[in-house]
Amino acid sequence: MTPSTATGLRDDETLDDLRLRLAPLVAANAGFDGWTAKAVDMAADQAGVDRDIAALAFKGGPVSMISAWFASVDAAMSDRLGAEALAAMKIRARITALVEARLTLLAPHREALRRAQAILAMPQYVSKAARLGWHAANVMWRAAGDTAADYNHYTKRATLGTVYAATLLTFVNDESEDFAETRDFLARRIEDIMRFEKAKAKLREQSDMHFSPARFLGRLRYRAGQR
Repeated sequence: MTPSTATGLRDDETLDDLRLRLAPLVAANAGFDGWTAKAVDMAADQAGVDRDIAALAFKGGPVSMISAWFASVDAAMSDRLGAEALAAMKIRARITALVEARLTLLAPHREALRRAQAILAMPQYVSKAARLGWHAANVMWRAAGDTAADYNHYTKRATLGTVYAATLLTFVNDESEDFAETRDFLARRIEDIMRFEKAKAKLREQSDMHFSPARFLGRLRYRAGQR
């Protein structure tokens, strides 16, 4: 699509479309300028988009920028790992590949990610952070071919969301070669997910067992600092 010479918008491009297009550029600048209007201005200049229109696209402020960036990662992850390639893998390998694809996309912008985590950790954004984590987990499970419609739909996403958040906390501080520490951490947490799924299967078979998903998720969260 050819951009308009006046605004830089492409033909029939909406503000939502523009937000998604500019998000990776905003993230690239956020590592230096933070998730600020300056990062949006720089991204607009790089894309040849009118600054005022770009500002309108991100009028929700830092959280709007971060949300759009994560959405762009969702799309790029799906492009990297097609359905055919994933279908040839076992479920453990699918989830691992999907998370690692996201890490590869985030790697050039770890400082921007670190700043995003600091913003989302603020009390006023805790619920938004939880929704973003849930959405990322949902995108990954769907890409992995999950079609669960019962309570498994929710437990799978809650578990993976917890693992993904913990992995990102490890990732932003990982100075090992090729992020080996993060990959090892992820492998252990994926093993936890597989054990969780097996435990749920046993629970369905033995109704007298008392299994607590909340307790299990808590263990995943508080083990985030372990290597």
